Amino acid sequence: MKDSYLTIKSPSEGLYKEKGSKFLAYAYPVTDEEKIKEILQSLKKEYYDARHHCYAFMLGKDKNRYRANDDGEPGNSAGVPILNQIRSKEVTDVLVVVVRYFGGTKLGVSGLINAYKTAAAEALDQAEIVEAFVTQHLTIRFEYMDMNDVMRVAKEYDLDLSQQTFDEKCNINFEIREGILDEVKGKLEKVPSLEFAEE
Repeated sequence: MKDSYLTIKSPSEGLYKEKGSKFLAYAYPVTDEEKIKEILQSLKKEYYDARHHCYAFMLGKDKNRYRANDDGEPGNSAGVPILNQIRSKEVTDVLVVVVRYFGGTKLGVSGLINAYKTAAAEALDQAEIVEAFVTQHLTIRFEYMDMNDVMRVAKEYDLDLSQQTFDEKCNINFEIREGILDEVKGKLEKVPSLEFAEE
């Protein structure tokens, strides 16, 4: 089972000009629709005088949540070309917004498709594409004397300790890649006092 996917590391920008119209493109790493709404609102506020704020996004490792919005441009002339650029880069958890300032000359549907496609591609070309992993939380409890055994497993798999408390018993919360979860659990089960906490 593949537990990794490609996304962009940080926001990036692109620009395309055609017959006086300006297409400002912005790509953002996002993980939920709430964040997408926030970004769209802030761009609409910042570029309140722009004619259109067209966008597309794709979410999830399986790329099964996506949307394209033409924001008043002719049907499928803006959102879909933007979405197709996201698809062609094979990235997910990405939002691309293209803000259009109208320059007075109509571009026609094919001209619009090309402009939105090119602006979106420009923003994505500027982005650093990184591999991200689907992770699971795993909380364990164990006696303090078994700390070395637990830390040996953590080091071997380069585990991310998201939370730890040490009372009478030690509690550690790991962030573990889905693909190695069962293997790590198998190693940890050998620690004498260890128990897995229910999530």
